[in-house]
Amino acid sequence: MKQIHLLLTAFGFFTRIPVPFKIAFSQDNLNKCNRYLPIVGYVVGGISALVFWGTSLVFPQSIAVILSMMTSVLLTGAFHEDGFADVCDAFGGGWTKEKILFIMKDSRVGAYGAIGILLLLLLKFFSTNEIPSSTIAVAIIIGHVISRTMAVWTMHTLNYVREDESSKSKPITKALKIKDLLIAFIIAAPTFLLLGNNVFLLILAPALVAKLWMEHYFKKWIGGYTGDCLGSIQQVSEVVIYLSIIAINNYNTYENSFEAQLNSIF
Repeated sequence: MKQIHLLLTAFGFFTRIPVPFKIAFSQDNLNKCNRYLPIVGYVVGGISALVFWGTSLVFPQSIAVILSMMTSVLLTGAFHEDGFADVCDAFGGGWTKEKILFIMKDSRVGAYGAIGILLLLLLKFFSTNEIPSSTIAVAIIIGHVISRTMAVWTMHTLNYVREDESSKSKPITKALKIKDLLIAFIIAAPTFLLLGNNVFLLILAPALVAKLWMEHYFKKWIGGYTGDCLGSIQQVSEVVIYLSIIAINNYNTYENSFEAQLNSIF
């Protein structure tokens, strides 16, 4: 029952999906619920993939992709997208740690945030739409699960930097133990089976590089992370995964075409 409460706490905080009954607030539960973020990814990604599959039977693929993206935004309340926009505003307009944290706390969206989230959503749409139609649903699930696992990983490797209680994310972004991180890895592991181990590693590596670079950037400027930084890591990792799938598919297509040309010659 304790683990069910943790799981429902994760869904209650990170999504707009109604939980079956009211979960009493507990900081310990909020700290430990991060281990179940990959499950949130399975559900949000799975529903979004299902919407894509269903609508693609009626509409062109591009419209189905947009409807799938809209579904994920509705399911999460744009939780991670809002974090990405705040990070764009804060790091674009702030030049000291104090200024960056102050801007990040502002609920208003500025020019950097508006431009950043627009470009991110455009890139997410075009990259998803370029994936072969037979692979899009699987790619969406992988993207949502692994990107959230990357965010959990950051909670373990960096320190939370806000010292006040003004951030709604503070209760869930501190005291992450190695046990919680390992549980998150185990939950995310089945995604290896969706595309195969070799291909999956080629997808995972670029997402890991993007995560490490963002962590380095956050640590350099503010000494750690905030909840908005986690949202940025989730969003960027998701897009990088889609781009990696496209790159792998294009390479395989080129390789097969090159082999066909050689066979026709010899």
